[in-house]
Amino acid sequence: MLQSIIDRRLSGKNKSVGNRERFLRRVKEQVREAVRRAVDGRSIRDLEQGEDIRIPRKDLSEPGFRLGSGGRRELVRPGNREFVKGDRAPKPPAGQEGGPGPQASDAGEGDDDFVFHLSREEFMEVFFNDLALPRLLRTELLEQPEWKMRRAGFTNTGTSTNLHVTRSLRGALSRRIALGLAKRRELRALLAERDDAEEPRRTELTLAVDLLRRQLAAIPYLDPTDLRFRNRVRVPLPSANAVMFCLMDVSGSMDERRKELAKRFFILLYLFLSKHYEKVELVFIRHHTRAKEVDETQFFHSTETGGTVVSSALELMHAIQQERYAPAHWNVYGAQASDGDNWHQDSEHCRVLLEDRILPVCRYFAYVQVADPEQNLWEEYRRIAANQPHFAMKKAVSADQIYPVFRELFKNGTEVAAAS
Repeated sequence: MLQSIIDRRLSGKNKSVGNRERFLRRVKEQVREAVRRAVDGRSIRDLEQGEDIRIPRKDLSEPGFRLGSGGRRELVRPGNREFVKGDRAPKPPAGQEGGPGPQASDAGEGDDDFVFHLSREEFMEVFFNDLALPRLLRTELLEQPEWKMRRAGFTNTGTSTNLHVTRSLRGALSRRIALGLAKRRELRALLAERDDAEEPRRTELTLAVDLLRRQLAAIPYLDPTDLRFRNRVRVPLPSANAVMFCLMDVSGSMDERRKELAKRFFILLYLFLSKHYEKVELVFIRHHTRAKEVDETQFFHSTETGGTVVSSALELMHAIQQERYAPAHWNVYGAQASDGDNWHQDSEHCRVLLEDRILPVCRYFAYVQVADPEQNLWEEYRRIAANQPHFAMKKAVSADQIYPVFRELFKNGTEVAAAS
């Protein structure tokens, strides 16, 4: 017995996802280079966007099969006056067997590069790959904020389950009173006049009274305009605010590679805080011998010469925090990136500033050294880490070390942030 099966399931809107993933694997290097340029050129707040990728058309060629130039074939050439049956056609010149290729033209047309757009999820996937970030944490960082439904008054439309009976009846009663007010006044006047009237005026008044009563009875008890429904809107779950202080050495010893490592760490920290706080403000402080609050562009792309005095950045951070970010209303986080070089007599002062002023108001402070040699600042900070559980320090000298350092620095960070 034969059976016919008809699949009536609708095709999903993402049915080409598999092809897109295979294509992205083919152009992996171009995609990674585009993401790297975007990370260098964008601000930390604008990182979570897509990116346009431009691929040269020559890199998209695929292997295929075609007929060779040898063998015997019979061709039909319509309208040909040069050959007759039995003639042999000459082979095409060497180099032209594959057909015409891209050539110059006066028509203004040619082969363009292939351009496609990376979605937000695809962009962040490549970014996280460079950081060796585990998939579970990628999912957590990319999750959308949680929402809840909140009552927002009443509306004229809705479902029957949200109908507010009391409000609807109150509106219906008000409407009936308003529509019948003038007619009831007129009815009372006609009744008073009819009691004293004589025929035929009495008969006329009786007809008018009956008409008014029919009009009053015709006023609907409940009209669709009277219905009131409970209205609910979706709002994000309320959460506390956070401020993230980014401190970085911009002296001559901090080259572009070290700044790029620092930026990737700051980006990861910002994504981490954005997951737990509705509002995250960024404060950028750069320093050499003196510290200054700057915008993000100056922070990552400005280079100074001269020595290094780290305490100037810590003092400025403390002053800004005291002036604008009271601990009662803000969760304060600090992140410092440096190559470890500091004026020898200043490192002990940095330790005192952290222990006495900054750490008492910080929920967490992380120090990342983007150079391998350990110097005097590292030794002083190590004394703090032994006694302060919310202070951590690590080294990162390559991009794939950023996440292991981040995980080690913030191994208890999720609990800290969630408790705020």
